[in-house]
Amino acid sequence: MSTTLTLDALLNRPNALPAMSGTVTELLTEMNKDDPSPKRVAELVGRDPALLTRVLRLSNSSFFRSSRQIGTAEEAVNLLGMTHVRSLVMAAALGGSFKAVPGVNLQQFWRYSLRVAEISRSLAGLLRHAEASAYTAGLIHALGDLVMHTGMPDEVQRLDMIVPPLDLRRSVFEYQTFGFSFAEVGAGMLERWQFPAPIVSALAHQNAPFEGDAYDKLAGVLHLASWRARAEEIQLDRAGMVATFPDMVGLALGVDLDSVLGKDPQEWSFSQALQAFIGD
Repeated sequence: MSTTLTLDALLNRPNALPAMSGTVTELLTEMNKDDPSPKRVAELVGRDPALLTRVLRLSNSSFFRSSRQIGTAEEAVNLLGMTHVRSLVMAAALGGSFKAVPGVNLQQFWRYSLRVAEISRSLAGLLRHAEASAYTAGLIHALGDLVMHTGMPDEVQRLDMIVPPLDLRRSVFEYQTFGFSFAEVGAGMLERWQFPAPIVSALAHQNAPFEGDAYDKLAGVLHLASWRARAEEIQLDRAGMVATFPDMVGLALGVDLDSVLGKDPQEWSFSQALQAFIGD
């Protein structure tokens, strides 16, 4: 099975990429500054009621473990700090852009993505890497899958019948079928929206973080976190995890199977945070 559609052609297809509101565009511009204004960020988040709701739901989830309930954008900035708020806003803005995607169970997609985000953050802490960036990258690492289902639904749904989107072999089949995977699609989308280069790079290299000229530590974190979350999603037993653990990526990062399993979230359902993406 093959296709002549290129990555650029997909990203240029009408309706393949979701539209970003003017407020979100302004937010991304502000947050990409060397010294973004917390006051300006809070004002812009507060201007978009839907975005504010998603940000507050994520802020009050167990991920950020605030000692008090956060009720406004100003409180989120003051209590969590700009680094975490930047992560939340970027993830919530993108997440809210996909309302319905052909052939995708969005509840399952965001549940899985939240799992990857939490494991990524925990692994980043173990490796002394930026935890907020790891959380953001984990939460949006598979958005290319949504773009592919939206921009080329017939082709992708044919592949879905052969290998499900969360199968451990999915990216291999995508490369064989299309010549690119959800990783490059997601990176291409974020690059067009001028996301920070480290996050774009991590998404682009997540399937092969240490091959060729690539040596991307954050991409390696994503690789291990997505493997773990997919293993949970398909209910692999211990023997299955031992057989499929990405040994070479773990070796490059200095972590083994038990280290990764030790970063499992305490609670796998993430019901409160999930409402940020599938709630009203």
